[in-house]
Amino acid sequence: MTTMPADWADLLEALTLLATHPTVGSAPFNCTHDTLLVTADDTKFTDAEIVKLGNLGFHVDRDGGFTSSRFGSA
Repeated sequence: MTTMPADWADLLEALTLLATHPTVGSAPFNCTHDTLLVTADDTKFTDAEIVKLGNLGFHVDRDGGFTSSRFGSA
């Protein structure tokens, strides 16, 4: 049995958590300028969830949602 690489495990864990709350609009993702934007409504997440997502590489964006340069396009 093959072990999943840590980056993949972190991405899947983050996406699973992000998917538990509504997204803004019909497209949950956007990738521009080497940054992945997830349009999840950041106001619906608990402080603990926001900290967990930060540890996984997703941070609250000043315009709403979450961004990740860790899992961006570069």
